[in-house]
Amino acid sequence: MPRKGEFEKIGDLFAKRATTTKAPAYQWQDLALKIIGELRVPPFKRSSIFKICKENTRIFVEACLADTKELCDGVERWKYFFKVVANRDSEKK
Repeated sequence: MPRKGEFEKIGDLFAKRATTTKAPAYQWQDLALKIIGELRVPPFKRSSIFKICKENTRIFVEACLADTKELCDGVERWKYFFKVVANRDSEKK
C-alpha cells in the first residue's frame, strides 16, 4: 500500500483487478460447457459440442451423454458421444 500522497504502481492496480467470467447467455451453452468438462473434449472438437447442444433439445443431448457414460469407460469418451449423437439423430429422422 502506498503512503498518503504517493501514487500506486500500475502493476499493483492490475493485480487488484478482479477477473470476472461471463455467464453463458443461453442454457445450451451451459450444457455444452458441462459436456466439455465431463468428457474432456479436446479444443479442436469443442465447437462441435456447442453445435450439437444448439441444434438439439436438452433432453436429447442429456440422453446421449447418459448413454455415453453408461456404455463407454475409456479416455476418449468424447468420440463415443459423437457416435451416439449421430446414431440417435439418424433414428430421429
